[in-house]
Formats: sequence, structure tokens, C-alpha cells
Amino acid sequence: MTRNVLIIGLGLIGGSLALALQKAPKTKVVGYDLSGKTRNLAETLNIVHEVVEDVEEAAKNADFIIFGTPVNATLQWMDELKHWSLKQHVIITDTGSTKGLIMKKAEELREKGITFIGGHPMAGSHKSGITAAKPYLFENAYYILTPFDDEDGNNLIALEQLLKYTLAKLVKINAEEHDHMTAVVSHFPHIVAASLVHQLNEENKRFPMTSMLAAGGFRDITRIASSNPMIWRDITLQNREELIGQMDAWIDEMQRVKKILLENDDESVEEYFRKAKDVRDALPISTGAFYTTYDLYVDIPDYPGVISEITGYLADENISITNIRVVETREDIFGILVISFQNEKDREKAMKCIRSHTNFEMHVS
Repeated sequence: MTRNVLIIGLGLIGGSLALALQKAPKTKVVGYDLSGKTRNLAETLNIVHEVVEDVEEAAKNADFIIFGTPVNATLQWMDELKHWSLKQHVIITDTGSTKGLIMKKAEELREKGITFIGGHPMAGSHKSGITAAKPYLFENAYYILTPFDDEDGNNLIALEQLLKYTLAKLVKINAEEHDHMTAVVSHFPHIVAASLVHQLNEENKRFPMTSMLAAGGFRDITRIASSNPMIWRDITLQNREELIGQMDAWIDEMQRVKKILLENDDESVEEYFRKAKDVRDALPISTGAFYTTYDLYVDIPDYPGVISEITGYLADENISITNIRVVETREDIFGILVISFQNEKDREKAMKCIRSHTNFEMHVS
């Protein structure tokens, strides 16, 4: 019997899910997006087996309905869904990055006998939209499920049997734990990154050369401040209580650092950085939340055409890159070219490719 999957919202996440789930046997994936342009692209790019124009009609035949939409939009869809004609055992899930509001709204669906299991695939990309969708986007990433405590085990198994084709690591936690942990590792770091950029902007008014020196570590630590402001406006407001708690803890931590500096004790300062290094070095390399980059650092000499030479080698072997930048290139000094890849396999192929053509030194962080 064929499983019918309806995905509402065909951006990066929804589109990537659609591509991944097409690998599931006896599964038909249909998709809908509010944007007519996106629907046309979904059809042209074969993102789904079928694009639908009437989402409510398509929902009648769905065994699974997945919202690939931002949380605020998903909440609106869930309100509409309450009035749709659905299969008795349909399973609804979402992909939102906060779960508290979603699961509260899901209680209204539950009162009507509709099964809802919260979901959050913790992967992404610096690119957005349907054209950035990739079938392997979720591979080895954590995919969080937030079911109700007394959810029917058969429903969970059914959803897991579908989502296993994303090749993600499925983990079950409750919504409160999810929102707290994502505040720690994702939402609050975005606020910190944005605050550092604001601080730089103020300092730059007094010392105009400051921004010219803002490379290396500053650029790396504030990269996420370039994320979509509207998305992070919503996430911040949706998870505000957890974030306020993180801010209080951060202020306490900064007071502790200030105290160490006031004491002017070199051993305490060194121990502070040593402890941070030990904890940071022990973090998982490739299974962290959200966007994981697979960076290759190439020591290159500074001569005209060296970058196009390297990218040409990669293009000849059909190795796709997601980003490229120069950390430092000056006359007579080896610069560092940073090339980012979608996955570890592409990075390994790139290393072999470059090594076969050059004697440039390479390393990965």
C-alpha cells in the first residue's frame, strides 16, 4: 500500500525533506506552497512527485502531513487544519525550530482526534529557498521529535519509519527540553553574535579602522549575525523566556570573568581559557545543531589566477562547493583559501583532487 505524504511549504527544509522522502519505497510525496513561483519550480526540479494547487483536497488522501513552514505560519495552518476532512489515522508533524507554541496548539488538534508529533530537523544551509534543497541535507544531523508524553507508540514508529529515509539521527525529547537546549546552543549565540557586531559598530565610530581589522576570529564568531533578521525575530520572540534565562546566566558569567580580570591573576586567566578549550575541543564535530560546514583550508601562494585554478580542478571532477573565501592573501606570504562543501565526502574528494594537481598544503579544522 502506498504512503501518501503531503508537504506544505517547499523552501529549503520542506524541499529537502521531499527529496529525501522520495527515496522511501511505496511512498508518494506531493507538495504545496503558497507561492506559485515555488510550486512551478518544485514541478520543474522534481522536488516532489506531484505539485498540488488545492492543499485541502490533497490533505484528504494524506497519511502524513508535514509543515515545512516557519513556526508562525505553521500555527496558522494548524488552525485551518482543524476544519479539514482528514484520514482517521493521519499523522501531522512540523519542522519548526521552537516547539513550545507548536505543541500547545497541537493540544487543540488532539481534542479533535488528530495526531500531531512535533519535529525539528536540526540542519540547514547558508542558502535558502527551494533551489537550495538537497536530498542529503539532514544526513547525520539530529532530527528532534517532541511527541506528547502519552503518544501512541505505533504513531511514533510510523513517523520514524518514514523519516529514517532522511538518514538523520532521530531523537525524542519533550518540547520544554528542546526549547531550552536550542536556546543554549543556537538561539542565544545568535543574540551574542549580533551584540558583538553592534559593539563593533559603536567602536568603529570612534576608531574607523576597527572594522578593517575585523577578520579572522571576529568574522568566524559573528558569521551567524548575517542570518535572516525576520526568521530570528520570530525565533527570539517565540523562545523569549528561555532566552531571558540565558541572558541572566551570561551576565553572571561576564561578572565572573570581570572579577578574574580585576584580580589580575595570570593562573586564573589561563585556567579560564584552558577550561573553555577543553570543553570546546570535546564537542561533536559533525552532529551539532543546524548548519554544519565542511571546510577545507588550502595554503595558497599569491599569484594571479590561483583561485580559479583550484576551482577549475574541482569543476573538472564535478565537485560542488557551497562557499569560498580568502582569509589572508598578501604578497610573498601564503594565504589561506577556505572552501566549504555540503558534506564530508565532497571535502575528501576535493582534497584528493587538489593534491593530484598541486603541492599546496591543506588541513581541516
